[in-house]
Amino acid sequence: QVQLVESGGGLVQPGGSLRLSCAASGGRFSNDALGWFRQAPGKDREFVSAIDWTGDNTVYADSVKGRFTISRDNAKNMLYLQMNKLKPEDTAVYSCAARRNNRAVITIERLYTNWGQGTQVTVSS
Repeated sequence: QVQLVESGGGLVQPGGSLRLSCAASGGRFSNDALGWFRQAPGKDREFVSAIDWTGDNTVYADSVKGRFTISRDNAKNMLYLQMNKLKPEDTAVYSCAARRNNRAVITIERLYTNWGQGTQVTVSS
């Protein structure tokens, strides 16, 4: 069973940057679809970004397009989310997710089978 662990969250001022990481253990996810989701207080979890198994195909939510970049390093079993020009509305718990043995780009939450515990990102002055 692949386990996912996020890191890199924290407090940042508006306009700042953070890089989130997601490490996989218990198996390799080189053939998996991967994604990032976030949940703000009092709101449903929402899609942020997704990437296919090659890393060549990515999708972003409109709210983060042009500011966030998703990437993966299959050799290291790592998924990343570079977040630039952060806004207060980006404040949320960010979670990574995997759909095992699926080479598509998946934006639908219910299709993911493995989830990390989440890391808090707070954007505030």
